[in-house]
Amino acid sequence: MSRTRTLRLGLYADEAGLAWAGALVDEAVAARRARLVERTVLRVLPGSSTATAYLYDDLAEQWALEHPGHDAGGREPVELRVRLVCSLRTWRAVRKAVLRGLCPEGAEPHVCRVPWCVS
Repeated sequence: MSRTRTLRLGLYADEAGLAWAGALVDEAVAARRARLVERTVLRVLPGSSTATAYLYDDLAEQWALEHPGHDAGGREPVELRVRLVCSLRTWRAVRKAVLRGLCPEGAEPHVCRVPWCVS
């Protein structure tokens, strides 16, 4: 049964990283014939008191640990929120494909191109 479903990705990204993550979403959605009805990017204020902001603060810390001594540049914590019309099975397939794209190395130790989390 098709209905509107939401995929939320927490990212610590600059504009290029956000565009890259957005392209991964677009590819996954197109390959599975879901219908993307809305894409929103929410800026998350560092240190704010919400549970989501706390998770995204961890992404900034992850980037700093993986890139010691490097300036974060234009990176900031954001939430990429995508609303799709599709079945639950298709939503799960889209989510899995996006996560695989964000982390192609799988569980092996590596440095993330864009630190991320999913809710």
